Amino acid sequence: MVGNEKTRKIMTKPLPQILDEIEDSIRLADEAAKNARDAALEARQAGEKAFNEATKVASERIAEVEQIAQDARRLSELLRRAVMDGLKAIEKRLSEETPAAKDTSPK
Repeated sequence: MVGNEKTRKIMTKPLPQILDEIEDSIRLADEAAKNARDAALEARQAGEKAFNEATKVASERIAEVEQIAQDARRLSELLRRAVMDGLKAIEKRLSEETPAAKDTSPK
């Protein structure tokens, strides 16, 4: 019976009305396709913009980290030199004081 209702409905509509409905459906499908293309283009542009911004921010952060690393290397070298200079000064003072301590010892 379901098939009969569809057949009757189609058979009762005039051909020009059916063709108009088909044209309307095609026009709506074309509009939907155009809207989908436009949305896809906007999404692509937004994605490219986000990618470019993320790349820029990442590059800036990498440069900052590289600068921090260079500063840390310089500071560690200065600290190493200061420690070495301190050790040399301590060794020198100890070597200067050691002979004096030997001279004051009982003979």
